[in-house]
Amino acid sequence: MDLELAAIADYVANDPIENQEAYHAAHYCLMDAVGCAILALQYPACTKLLGPIIPGTIVPKGSRVLGTHFILDPIQAAFNIGAMIRWLDFNDTWLAAEWGHPSDNLGAILAVADYLSQKKSFIMHDVFTAMIKAYEIQGILALNNSFNRIGLDHVALVKIASAAVTTHMLGGSRDQIIDVLSHAFIDGHSLRTYRHAENTGSRKSWAAGDAASRAVHLSWLVMQGEMGYPNALTTKTWGFYDVLFKGVSFTLPRPFSSYVIENIVFKISYPAEFHAQTAVECAVQLHPLIKNRFDQIEKIVLTTQESAIRIISKTGPLKNPADRDHCLQYMVAVALLFGRLIAEDYEDAAAKNPRIDDLRHKMVIEENKQFSKDYLDPNKRSIANGIQVYFKDGSHTDPIVIEYPIGHPRRREEGIPLLMKKFEMNLATKFDQKKNSRNHQGFC
Repeated sequence: MDLELAAIADYVANDPIENQEAYHAAHYCLMDAVGCAILALQYPACTKLLGPIIPGTIVPKGSRVLGTHFILDPIQAAFNIGAMIRWLDFNDTWLAAEWGHPSDNLGAILAVADYLSQKKSFIMHDVFTAMIKAYEIQGILALNNSFNRIGLDHVALVKIASAAVTTHMLGGSRDQIIDVLSHAFIDGHSLRTYRHAENTGSRKSWAAGDAASRAVHLSWLVMQGEMGYPNALTTKTWGFYDVLFKGVSFTLPRPFSSYVIENIVFKISYPAEFHAQTAVECAVQLHPLIKNRFDQIEKIVLTTQESAIRIISKTGPLKNPADRDHCLQYMVAVALLFGRLIAEDYEDAAAKNPRIDDLRHKMVIEENKQFSKDYLDPNKRSIANGIQVYFKDGSHTDPIVIEYPIGHPRRREEGIPLLMKKFEMNLATKFDQKKNSRNHQGFC
């Protein structure tokens, strides 16, 4: 069988997680993801997709969907929960050769966990273990292996990781985990079309829910005895490597452990594509210095990494919120204007403000080679951005440069109190203060 499938299956089925710091990190990751899901319920574009396929359907002993009255089969619940967590682009992230959002796996994990908890003893420690392993599979596969550079979307890794851990949660053996992994790799994979101009759209907000749902479905099939395909990766001509990866095999630069969740990057301050987080932070710092001089601005120079230029630098019309939250210039313009960036700033009503496009037109995007180098350096993994504003009278601000966003492991001590505050604020959008306090105590 393919060695990569065996390595993942051995890790999921047999390797204990011994580092307690990993469980501590999982606690914060779950807390943050739940808060992101609850906040998403404020947006009709998200809530219209939630619920059963046939309206009114309730599944006895099914999986409950956070913050709603829906009780669904675990496959549909995984879609619901996954879409909610991911909707506002505010959940945790992982930056490597292939970036992604490991908490996307919680759509599958929470749906299956809630279903199982009604049938047998299944405790939060089990949820955290599944989280740690799903994060690890997705993150280690992403370190050196880039799906996006060949046009595939990173949610393929969510499907792969979720399929492995949910099969184990359902009682699957090592061999059955190999079987489900083979299906996850053989399965059709999303193109990145919906993340890039001229096609950026809301599918990017539910794509992770789709991947989580597909993972649970594949797990269910294997648990019914469906056969696997042990050479799904390496079969000549027809295998994953030859068909989709140009004949290149994966590299696994680290053994599977708990490295990813211990080094996860949180989105704490801004619901924005991660390559722009430090740019927005720079813009917020500049706001009080320029808030009375917008009409005097000649140009705004943004220095950034190659990845940001390739993925989120956009000119011209922006069609929808999904387009705007992946536009570096738009995010920076809003932060310069208002000293903040919130999810409502991407909505059509906010985007009508003519000052936003006026500032976008004055922006010059430049790559800083050192930023690009440090972004790829595994010992740094910085996400640096810099902004300097030039005025018509020849004066200018000092350049503001930030290498690491507030949610980066290098700023963890500074970030955790703000992460807790983010969670409280997100819960307050749905629950009253008394219930919110109980929820907060539960996570603490």
